[in-house]
Amino acid sequence: QVQLVESGGGLVQAGGSLRLSCAASGSIFSIRAMGWYRQAPGKQRELVADITSGSTTSYADSVKGRFTISKDNAKNTVYLQMNSLKPEDTAVYYCNFKLSFGLGSKNYWGQGTQVTVSS
Repeated sequence: QVQLVESGGGLVQAGGSLRLSCAASGSIFSIRAMGWYRQAPGKQRELVADITSGSTTSYADSVKGRFTISKDNAKNTVYLQMNSLKPEDTAVYYCNFKLSFGLGSKNYWGQGTQVTVSS
């Protein structure tokens, strides 16, 4: 089993910063990618940023230049540094780990952490 534990959400004013962390524990053998998704009320879950095992990163257009994803392989932890936050960034943020599983892969999700940006 694999467990993901998130931390770092909260309430911040527009223009502020937050740093999210997600640590994985359990039977982790090969991580293909890590990512952050978010879901705002009434909207579908969307990809915010991800990072591959080779450290290639990608970002949603709405967060480019403001958010930075990084990882610590030794700690099986992924981070999301969020700067210049806007009210529209308000959502529940979920981390995702894609692990090798047999010939394919399997996704694991964190419990979600609330990020609220006030105007």
